[in-house]
Amino acid sequence: MENIRNIAVIAHVDHGKTTIVDELLKQSGTFGNHQEVGERVMDSNDIERERGITILSKNTAIHYGGVKINIIDTPGHADFGGEVERVLKMVDGVLLLVDAQEGVMPQTKFVVKKALSLGLRPIVVVNKIDKPAADPDRVVNEIFDLFVALDANDEQLEFPVIYAAAKNGYAKYDLSDESTDMKPLFETIISHVPTPSGSDDNPLQLQVFTLDYDNYVGKIGIARIFNGTINKNQSVMLAKADGTHINGRISKLIGFNGLERTDIDTAGTGDIVAIAGFDALDVGDSIVDPNNPIPLDALHIEEPTLSVIFSVNDGPLAGTEGKFVTSNKIDERLEAEMKTNIAMRYENAGEGKFKVSGRGELQITILAENMRREGFEFCLGRPEVIIKEIDGIKCEPFEHLVIDAPDDCTGTVIEKLGRKKAEMKVMNPTGDGQTRMEFEIPARGLIGFRSQFLTDTRGEGVMNHSFLEFRPFIGAVEKRQNGALVSMENGVALGYSLWNLQDRGVLFIAPQAKVYLGMIIGEHSRPNDLDVNPIKGKNLTNVRASGSDDAIKLVPPRVLNLERALEWIEEDELVEVTPVNIRVRKRYLDPTTRRRMAKK
Repeated sequence: MENIRNIAVIAHVDHGKTTIVDELLKQSGTFGNHQEVGERVMDSNDIERERGITILSKNTAIHYGGVKINIIDTPGHADFGGEVERVLKMVDGVLLLVDAQEGVMPQTKFVVKKALSLGLRPIVVVNKIDKPAADPDRVVNEIFDLFVALDANDEQLEFPVIYAAAKNGYAKYDLSDESTDMKPLFETIISHVPTPSGSDDNPLQLQVFTLDYDNYVGKIGIARIFNGTINKNQSVMLAKADGTHINGRISKLIGFNGLERTDIDTAGTGDIVAIAGFDALDVGDSIVDPNNPIPLDALHIEEPTLSVIFSVNDGPLAGTEGKFVTSNKIDERLEAEMKTNIAMRYENAGEGKFKVSGRGELQITILAENMRREGFEFCLGRPEVIIKEIDGIKCEPFEHLVIDAPDDCTGTVIEKLGRKKAEMKVMNPTGDGQTRMEFEIPARGLIGFRSQFLTDTRGEGVMNHSFLEFRPFIGAVEKRQNGALVSMENGVALGYSLWNLQDRGVLFIAPQAKVYLGMIIGEHSRPNDLDVNPIKGKNLTNVRASGSDDAIKLVPPRVLNLERALEWIEEDELVEVTPVNIRVRKRYLDPTTRRRMAKK
């Protein structure tokens, strides 16, 4: 017990959590000399590596100076806030990372609020001090002000500060110290993070905070032991959050060391282990002593705020590019996802449709991207916010939005957000030609705003948002201004016809792309939809004239990825997702049906 420390690394997205865990792993001597170690070793899944973000919280254990430090690396995006909240209940201290240039951001506020309310004492790490515009002193003052604003107690306000550049592998107590290694951070963790409370002599209490799945042993729960000891093959009782009890035994007990999991026979109070043996295991459940059951309080999980309908692909090209196209397969896959992902919900809406709810667009598109890589084909509808009734009043989710934009773009951004019912709360120039603005905005107003925002700020703007609360419904919010260019033929798109169409708007497809009746091939420059023919070739004659053979010059198409497509569509449109392509189409492909439904 004296030799265990449990900490979580929390921060806004991109402030260097995973990189700092890398350095702690490397400098604690966890990897052997023969091991090849890449960057961001904790981000194990393909999408995490490609996008440079953490999606699932992961834990590792390192040994330093005779002390075992269990570290949990958490995600930074607001969509995965549920993961962070659960993890904080399992640790005795947190490393709060803040970028030395960006300072306090929305997600920093969210995670600090959760950590302080649980009584944790953060160790503040001002990271990326090697950035040219870094201002560590300003950032420390910002953090202090934030702690005061969030009612931190005197003990929490006396936080230790460490200055670091995780990418370069050093940390220091004072900016004037030499830049050598991470030793100051290790020492601060050991001296400042309290040892776990509880005792090996008490009855067993263990709580599951995240799930894994293995085809051989079934559900695996990663859990923290709050009291007692646990042994392999021990008879225990599973106390579920709803009050039911199930007797069983621990079939597998797994310990963590570095990136490796090893089978162990026993573990004691304060440690983090993985257990198997119960199919009914869920996040927040307790494993207790059957002779003296004392379950722990269930974990609160944040409610979803957004839902998307997944449906079977019924387009003309269905089944030509994917392996799994039936509703049964989609149903099975979504059910499997819900076993390990507790921040999402799903229900069968009938007729091959499934309503999937989550914390944000990113969370749902990551699921869709994983399914598409596994060979699934399906359609996605427009994201809808979840409306709740509170005390008889219709309420919708609101978000806290923070925007950093160049000074000369602020007018446009404020005007666009005004139309989306956003209310400005703070506006401060940050000094380097940028202005920081803070808004409170209905979550509906943010759907489809990101791509418009990037255009308005010439790609230099940065926007971040986190869930605020449910408030009374605010009325209609402005929608997409432009109509769609809709194909009126089936076939293959030709360069000649696309060249004639590009004056009409922005195209989404290149020559030789397969098109079908009702598929959207571009964005119209006007508000109405326009039916066009993208497969018309040039009429050839045997007459030669100097003006008739103009060179075909095509503007490169706007390639839609999953997020952009989902943000772009309206209620009468769908995104068709296959392992090979992402297409946008009308919900009703036939123009006559479409007009009849529009009147309805």
